[in-house]
Amino acid sequence: MDWIAVGLLICGVSAVASGLLPASDARATVSRILPLLIFLGSVIVLAELAAKAELFDVVAILVTALGRGRNVALFLLAVCFAALTTMFLNLDTTAVLLTPVLIATARRASVPVLPLAMTAVWLANTASLLLPVSNLTNLLAANRIGLQPTAFAARMALPQLAVLIAVGACLWVFYWRRNPATYEVPPRHEPHDRRLFWTAAVCVLGFVGCIVIGISIAVASVTTAAVLAVAVAVRDRRQLTWSLLPWRLLVFVTGLFLVVDTADRHGLSHLMARLIGGDGGASGVVRAAAVGAASSNALNNLPSYVAGEAVIPVGNHEQLIGLLIGTNVGPLVVPWASLATMLWAERCRIAGVSFGWGRFLATSALTALAALSASVGALLVHG
Repeated sequence: MDWIAVGLLICGVSAVASGLLPASDARATVSRILPLLIFLGSVIVLAELAAKAELFDVVAILVTALGRGRNVALFLLAVCFAALTTMFLNLDTTAVLLTPVLIATARRASVPVLPLAMTAVWLANTASLLLPVSNLTNLLAANRIGLQPTAFAARMALPQLAVLIAVGACLWVFYWRRNPATYEVPPRHEPHDRRLFWTAAVCVLGFVGCIVIGISIAVASVTTAAVLAVAVAVRDRRQLTWSLLPWRLLVFVTGLFLVVDTADRHGLSHLMARLIGGDGGASGVVRAAAVGAASSNALNNLPSYVAGEAVIPVGNHEQLIGLLIGTNVGPLVVPWASLATMLWAERCRIAGVSFGWGRFLATSALTALAALSASVGALLVHG
């Protein structure tokens, strides 16, 4: 990922230097993504400092206690927890804040970490269909179609249910079913510094609360991360290091958007138009969903949705929803396909969680195919 991030940035800067991407367009792109970069950097700092305050260890004990030592119960709790967090609080919140909780849950319960980690990343992406606030692409689609949140939820409820069933089944078959049937619930965890623990809890809950009431995610993350950083500096200044800053991710996102903007100026939009077509019927919906999923894994889901939306006729609402499903459910296969997956990978790296990318790619591809087929089928049946 380090080499990919640096390579993308070099390609993006080279495109500007060579004139393939005009400097004015590059400046506009950087200005557009600056709030996103601020959010990414600050929210990861918030999560890392909260982990140092042992917040996730305490929450993990509560989750394992609710499971009462049964693998099936823990599986259902993890799926529901991840799905609800994604639906109501945004998929990036799941990737950043829930991933450490589930990793800590596995370690506290002495069960394999990978099943819980995969639950976080797959549900962060695929449980984001139901509400406009669940995903930035949903907000774009809801505004384009003119659907209020309740109407949007009603339209997406059946596809979302179909996705959850498909992803849950894949999680169980690929990762959970080999776990021991039972586990020992660990004893209650007492944080080393209770004042810092409660400060971290208030900051994380404050961040979530800001998202719920509609405050900018960049403002919410910067404010809460700054408050917690001050508290950490007062309690234990040694915990504040430059390694807290996720430079790899920030470099990656900047380079990605510059490269995609360059591609869009040199034929990407025309290619998307040819691939998606203008058919508003069932075949057009399927094509849009397939192209959205494929282009998301080739590029990234956000620019893929924007490029696809631009070429879909205004009146083709079902085809637009098909594209939305493809760009939400499909980007599971490669780490750069969605921002949530990149955030999740960064959290796993920081937590010392290792996994084989070969198995990740294979199981994620099969899961994406199952989830995409189920959700598009449900959309067409409902329509």
